[in-house]
Amino acid sequence: MNFTKLPKSILRISLATAFFAGGLAWAQSYTATPITTDGASNSPISFNVYERNRTDAYNWYADPPYTTTYPFVEQLLRVSVAQQIRRIDWLAELASNDSFDLPTTATSTVAAQGALGLGGNYYAANANTTPAAVALRQGYIRYHETGPDTSLRLGRFEFFDGLETHPKNSTLAWLQDNRVAQRLIGNFGFSTGQRSFDGIDGHYGKGSWDITAMAGRATQGVFNMNSNPEINVDVQYLAYSKYQFSHHMLWRAFAIDYHDGRTGITKTDNRPLPIRQADHKNIRVGSYGMDMLSTTPAGPGEFDAVLWGVLQNGNWGTLTQHAGAFAAETGYRLTSLASKPWLRGGYFRSTGDNHPADSVNNTFFQILPTARAYARFPFYNLMNNKDEFAEIVDTPGKKLTLRSDLHFLQLTASSDLWYQGGGAYDNLVFGYAGRPSGGSNSLATVIDISSDYQLTRTLALNLYYSHAAGKSAVAADYPAGSSANFGYLELLYRWDIHERMSAAHK
Repeated sequence: MNFTKLPKSILRISLATAFFAGGLAWAQSYTATPITTDGASNSPISFNVYERNRTDAYNWYADPPYTTTYPFVEQLLRVSVAQQIRRIDWLAELASNDSFDLPTTATSTVAAQGALGLGGNYYAANANTTPAAVALRQGYIRYHETGPDTSLRLGRFEFFDGLETHPKNSTLAWLQDNRVAQRLIGNFGFSTGQRSFDGIDGHYGKGSWDITAMAGRATQGVFNMNSNPEINVDVQYLAYSKYQFSHHMLWRAFAIDYHDGRTGITKTDNRPLPIRQADHKNIRVGSYGMDMLSTTPAGPGEFDAVLWGVLQNGNWGTLTQHAGAFAAETGYRLTSLASKPWLRGGYFRSTGDNHPADSVNNTFFQILPTARAYARFPFYNLMNNKDEFAEIVDTPGKKLTLRSDLHFLQLTASSDLWYQGGGAYDNLVFGYAGRPSGGSNSLATVIDISSDYQLTRTLALNLYYSHAAGKSAVAADYPAGSSANFGYLELLYRWDIHERMSAAHK
């Protein structure tokens, strides 16, 4: 690897962080001021700031004469103001999305090769090497009937499937955040443009159980810096969650209806291009699933287990949708040791389509996820995918978390595509890309390592590096070189002014 421009970009990210950390007086916290349980109290207005600066470095699969080795810088600033007035709370949040030094030649004109890393995606979506925009990220009002377990929210907000509850058990909380949440619906938080929904959602629960419902229309964003407009994509969501065995088990049953009315966009699937271009019928897919998280004390530690599965039906344009996916994972955590080392492993499989000429689409559809949560080197996603993985998580200090993953990736159906992306993000492109597999199932072996370090109460430093050894499916599209590398340096800054003012008066 030869990231010759990396020092310049690291300097820019450091200067940007210093400027925003020193010159701003507000920051973003992803929730409003805590809601009182009696619903009878008012709270002061709170101002919050969230500032993220990240330098990404790509060494994509070789594809001369295009640019495959490059850095670029992403900056995201989110500023919010929130308050509770008796049973009502409200939040308004603006986001500034910026990218710098985007490569202009990191998208191949050969359709099978496409964008050569996320830098190519950002440039293609904005046609600018330094795109920037300001958007309304969230703006809602929420009514609480009897406390935090019963609420109704209306407006623009972020929504994450699988995060309907907040486990008291720290192991369940980590599993929920990292191994269940956002598989199908999320804010695409790794991107700069991100994603919100305009609509309504509500919760009704009584301690050990919760019912969550949501209906929303997706906004533009993700790679497109202008994340203000809506797009013609909507989802409806319903879930029931339940704790059992003294909060050592959490299970959920859910249903999602997805509708994509962007009739002028060519769908991504394994049919021949002329057939796909002629298919202007809407997509409407229903997804019905369950998942379960559990922990069991055993000896000096505890076992954990994760089960997740979903079935899909409906219409994929002119095709009938029949697909599904499941995941099974387990691990053991040595809670008796100070760093609590945690070894985990598992298997994921989603259906693919082996018959491109029939009237059925068997490719599992990932809807609107935060794709990187399950593909930390985001050159693949969960569609037409088989993933055998092992991971280790360690916390050698209260402020430091280390994690390393090893993935053996295959395509489920060799007649289907190698899929990338995380769903619709504007009205011009479909949101998922597909590469031919060359008739092979073997995709790649990926190994990575990450370090998340909380430098101070408000400032965190995150590092990530991964290497992908592409196999025959990758080599079919990138014959000049089928190995790739990806890494980043990230600075996060958070500041809650109301919290600091309250502490100063104590």
